[in-house]
Amino acid sequence: MKGTVRNLVSKRQFAFIHGEDNVDYFFHRDDFNGHWHDLENDITTSAIPVEFDIAAPTAKGPRAANVRRTDFSNQVG
Repeated sequence: MKGTVRNLVSKRQFAFIHGEDNVDYFFHRDDFNGHWHDLENDITTSAIPVEFDIAAPTAKGPRAANVRRTDFSNQVG
């Protein structure tokens, strides 16, 4: 699934992805495959495109897993 990261809560280390299916998915820092610090910095200046797997829903709603950036701005190279 593809989507865009939004509503990042740095202090509690979680965020939401607005999926291409118009559903908002919760994810925790542990679900993110990348550098969380880069995500915190970049979210203030631009939308961050990601791909993710849909995990089993929680009592609070849909959840994303294996979240990875697709803009490659966090790649060293």
